[in-house]
Amino acid sequence: MTSHKTLRRRLGVVLTAAAGLAACSDIVTVTNPGPIADAALTTPDAVPGFVTGMSGDLSNALDELVRITGIASDELAHGGSYTGEGLWYRGIIKPEDINSQWALMQRARWVAESGIERIKALPGYTYDTDPAAARANLLAGFANRLLGENVCRAVFDGGPATSDSAHFQRAQAYFTEAIRIAQSKNVIDVLTAAYGGRASVRASLGDWTGAVADAQQVPASFVYNALFSTNSTREANSLVQETYVRREFTVFGTQWAQVFNDPRVPWDTIYTSTAKTTVQKGQDGKTNFFRQRKYPDLGSDIPLVKGTEMLMLRAEAALRNGDIAGAFTLINQQRAQYKLAALVPPTDLTAAWQTLEKEYGAVMWLEARRLWQLRRWSADTGPAHSSFLAGRASCIPISQEEQQSNPNLAGG
Repeated sequence: MTSHKTLRRRLGVVLTAAAGLAACSDIVTVTNPGPIADAALTTPDAVPGFVTGMSGDLSNALDELVRITGIASDELAHGGSYTGEGLWYRGIIKPEDINSQWALMQRARWVAESGIERIKALPGYTYDTDPAAARANLLAGFANRLLGENVCRAVFDGGPATSDSAHFQRAQAYFTEAIRIAQSKNVIDVLTAAYGGRASVRASLGDWTGAVADAQQVPASFVYNALFSTNSTREANSLVQETYVRREFTVFGTQWAQVFNDPRVPWDTIYTSTAKTTVQKGQDGKTNFFRQRKYPDLGSDIPLVKGTEMLMLRAEAALRNGDIAGAFTLINQQRAQYKLAALVPPTDLTAAWQTLEKEYGAVMWLEARRLWQLRRWSADTGPAHSSFLAGRASCIPISQEEQQSNPNLAGG
């Protein structure tokens, strides 16, 4: 599988070579051809470019959601100067404040879904056996999962509002298609990631048997990332911009500020000098700045599927069946991947759930997945119940721009 980063590097080599030739000869000239004609994309040769675009749009939406859900949940605190983020941290998410994020998520979904339909229709294209087609379906699945886990209501292409679960159903279909195509060519990374993606949405749909079966296909050490790059602002991981270039978000004030030397939740106390006598403040000038270290570089990738996540999914399924010992066996397998000591299983089911929910949060820290976890547990009336979201927004509403432009929403 060729990543979009690799494609950009190759393009850079070609352009550099062309520039060198132009400098050496008056005969060789370089002209701007202008926009690419649509007819030029009606060829199987264009498929890798389509898929690279899908990947780029998904990443462009994902890092925005990492920031929003990080402070709307219990992952990060706000120590900055942004008004919208200050509201999100207090559990207030207004339609007028999430126009950009809503549009980015919907763009990622639409580009992937419409791109798949377009490449299917290409003359001479072997869709059923092309690894690129498998990856396209995988990306469409992730784009729908991102929406399903974070929006309050689903809206498709100017249609009416419907249940957010519609995104999970759509994601399941795309992941299933990715599995079918990837199996034909034994594309292991895409195949494994598709099983992991499908496991997560099956759990969200309440199909825990199917979720566990899929999760068992993912090795504990497996990681599949959304790709980021330092090539441009669009391609950069924006959480890094806000925590390394600026000081907008801090670990200070969260439960994770009491967690030390955990590779799943890495952070540093930042000081104003090498003497380490005064803690650096955030952009607001008053909040201690504890900086996340999970993503230290603008090109840091963000996980979409991990084997350790699948172990936690299976642990939750076990706990839902009252199997504390089985759940903690899986939790400790997850901890072993990070070289952390095993936990002793409690005898009380409520205590077991509290530990599972914190362990799950550590595994998935800053991956735009925590708000959905808390929303699921908030709706549970048994020992899994979490009260963190009481009185707080648990999801992203339909954006103001969508409400104003979509006639099927009648302005709300």
